[in-house]
Amino acid sequence: MSDAQTTEHLIRLADWPVERIDDLLALSVRLKHRGAPDRMAGRTAGLLFFRGSLRTRSSFEAAMYQLGGNTINLTAASDFWELESQVGSVMDGVPREHVKDAAAVLSSYVNVLAIRPKPGGTSWGVDRRDEDIRTWAEYARVPVINMESALWHPLQALADVMTLRDTLGALEGRRLSVVWTRSPEPATTAPVHSLLLAALRFGMDVRIAHPAGFELDGGVLGEAGAIADACGGSLESGLGLKEAVGGAHVVYGRSWKSLEDYGNATLAASRRSRSSGWTIDEKLMALGEDARLMHAMPVRRNLEVSDQVLDGPRSLVYEQAANRLHSQKALLTMMLR
Repeated sequence: MSDAQTTEHLIRLADWPVERIDDLLALSVRLKHRGAPDRMAGRTAGLLFFRGSLRTRSSFEAAMYQLGGNTINLTAASDFWELESQVGSVMDGVPREHVKDAAAVLSSYVNVLAIRPKPGGTSWGVDRRDEDIRTWAEYARVPVINMESALWHPLQALADVMTLRDTLGALEGRRLSVVWTRSPEPATTAPVHSLLLAALRFGMDVRIAHPAGFELDGGVLGEAGAIADACGGSLESGLGLKEAVGGAHVVYGRSWKSLEDYGNATLAASRRSRSSGWTIDEKLMALGEDARLMHAMPVRRNLEVSDQVLDGPRSLVYEQAANRLHSQKALLTMMLR
């Protein structure tokens, strides 16, 4: 196994050089069109889920299988107990084991650990630190891959950029509109945060539409602005639907929680109830420049996006989901070869 100090992890995609991401995406395309050789024979990936998953789990399992490897799948709700992540804690509460010990032991069983932590859900200031996934990376002696933390979803961003390039070719100067959509159970901001930084690093012009009170993380927006200045793209946030979508090449729908009301279910529900009309339909899409639709899924039909758009020629959602498999095969190949 690798030494902890030299092991490469993927906590957020923005930590990887653009050139390395370019290489990874090129490999993704080759694997998509030519198939995957058995490069992972004898290798095992440990998948730890502290909350639910459909596309991430199934695509990761399929990726390892198609590469000739194996997976061990563990779900916190059914397969093991709650783990402590705070360093130096006196473990007299519910957790029976520390991440430090679990990471050390699992590192002797598997070649890579892919983890989806569960944010506490009460304080955004605490959850945005992503301490759980970073603790795993600190103590594991094998590569750790983030399968969506509170702040980042690098695997989704890889598939998103792959889909954007498949559709648009070169991304510099292309217009991407990220549109907040209403949902009774809003999702996390992590995919949008990761996509935002990735798109700007490739020189895209990004506009973000959302109601008042649904701003993205301030630290992420600050980093995004700096990236836009450095890479020749542009960033506008807090726009209305029509303003954001006008002239867009791609419209990316996503529900996300209000970070202002994070941890307060009553206030959050009240704010959402005042935000009607945030549905992506054909009339809105027609404002773009032959605009295509992307969405990380799951998607609430006819609430977030209309059936007409989802099932029509503008939709890239199934291709986008399929690219999770190919980009993750490329990632595993690069990290474990």
